[in-house]
Amino acid sequence: MKNYLIKMVSIVLVISSFLIISKNNNNKIIENNYIENSIAFSGLPKSRYDDIIIYDGLSKNELSAKIDKVLNSTLAGYGKTIVNLSLEAEVDPYIAASIILVETGCKWNCSYLVKHCNNVGGMKGSGCGSYGKFATLETGLEAFITNLSKGYFKQGLTTPEAINRKYAENPNWHNDVNYYIKLIKAS
Repeated sequence: MKNYLIKMVSIVLVISSFLIISKNNNNKIIENNYIENSIAFSGLPKSRYDDIIIYDGLSKNELSAKIDKVLNSTLAGYGKTIVNLSLEAEVDPYIAASIILVETGCKWNCSYLVKHCNNVGGMKGSGCGSYGKFATLETGLEAFITNLSKGYFKQGLTTPEAINRKYAENPNWHNDVNYYIKLIKAS
């Protein structure tokens, strides 16, 4: 009984600290290693990790489901992939998913670049005209989110407005990104 109570108290403390950290950091991403080590210490099985509150008061499963609700066509069901890659790269998952929606049209029917080149961010390169081509959709998503992380978030460009200046020629592009952020949050 004593061991059971200790485990329960540990779990409550860990979950409480996540809620406090999440609230205090105003949507900053908690490092996955810290989360996994804390959860492992509490005795929670790995199968339940995705149920822990990790971002914006949501668990990975809840956040993935919100994103999945707005992804259609070729990207249907990729919410969890987007969330996992975003959190690992310290990128806001709402912004990543919203840029993908603006750039691909996957709210309705994905663009040629997504369907034939696995390019979800309109990234320049070779293999698909003047755009990059990726072997799989997962590698295209990973390349896009890595680009967001290194070229924008780690450079202090962490809002659609700040990203707009470097990412898109259209000075009002950020309005479309913000529209999708609101749509995802409301889903």
